[in-house]
Amino acid sequence: MTMPEHTDGGPIGPVDASAVPRYGGEATFARLPRLDQVAHADVALLGVPFDSGVSYRPGARFGPGHIRQSSRLLRPFDPALRAEPFAEQQVVDAGDVVCNPFDIKAALESIDLAVSDLLSRGTKVVALGGDHTIALATLRAHARRHGPLAVLHFDAHLDTWETYFGEPYTHGTPFRRAAEEGLLDERRCAHVGIRGPLYSSVDLDQDEGLGFQVFTADDVEDRGAADVARGVRDRLEGGPVYVSVDIDVLDPAHAPGTGTPEVGGLSSRELLVILRRLAGLEIVGADVVEVSPSYDHAEITGIAAANVAYTLLSLLAVSSRPDSGG
Repeated sequence: MTMPEHTDGGPIGPVDASAVPRYGGEATFARLPRLDQVAHADVALLGVPFDSGVSYRPGARFGPGHIRQSSRLLRPFDPALRAEPFAEQQVVDAGDVVCNPFDIKAALESIDLAVSDLLSRGTKVVALGGDHTIALATLRAHARRHGPLAVLHFDAHLDTWETYFGEPYTHGTPFRRAAEEGLLDERRCAHVGIRGPLYSSVDLDQDEGLGFQVFTADDVEDRGAADVARGVRDRLEGGPVYVSVDIDVLDPAHAPGTGTPEVGGLSSRELLVILRRLAGLEIVGADVVEVSPSYDHAEITGIAAANVAYTLLSLLAVSSRPDSGG
């Protein structure tokens, strides 16, 4: 087994694709080293194989492995952000959290503990889900360390509903629970990509009351991704930011492998344009969720999710630079 290689004596990077074919080697994210192969990690990819909070299609418990498999083609230089995410910081794959599939509260506690452990070591976390329920646990851990957070939420859906079937912890409720628990800076939260039918007009009123500004998929079409990104930056600036990406923010043409698909979504290019224009913000953590591989075809969704995670790693690299405002 070929180990990942040092990048010019600095961090250990991915396995060299000129020495080991991309379809071989250990199936870590981007073929990066494991957490136990380094002395210290600046950033960890953490799999969260949990989908007991879904309300429609299951399968996101298999998302972390699918995203890892779909990440094999990633390369070490990001020309869009002029970043080397694996050389500017030590990035590792921290494996998967052991999540109880029969007890949502117990699973959330396990996720919180795993993320908190990494944060206590000075390691930033990009979680690979799993359904969107997991965001509540990751937000608990991050808010405990950083205080109330600005949340940038990419999704087709608001995820601020009260309950599903009387249950408070589901993939449609994490940001309502987060607001109720004081985890959010309600002056600095935003949704991007919202679209599709709602249960009632009250949904939007309640969502606004929780502190979210909505940038719809139609806004991206009408204003353009770059202009929406400017509005998002204006909303987020001024403190720590957590980025949560539900892959169903993308149109089903770009991400069919997801649990609650909605037509009329963003293209993968539009999503990446908005993400890249967050460079320099104080991003402290992130997740990529709701990849359900049983509904995927030709790794379309997995490849999109892997590239979103890669862009998040590049943003963290940019924000770690001494001259960055992040």
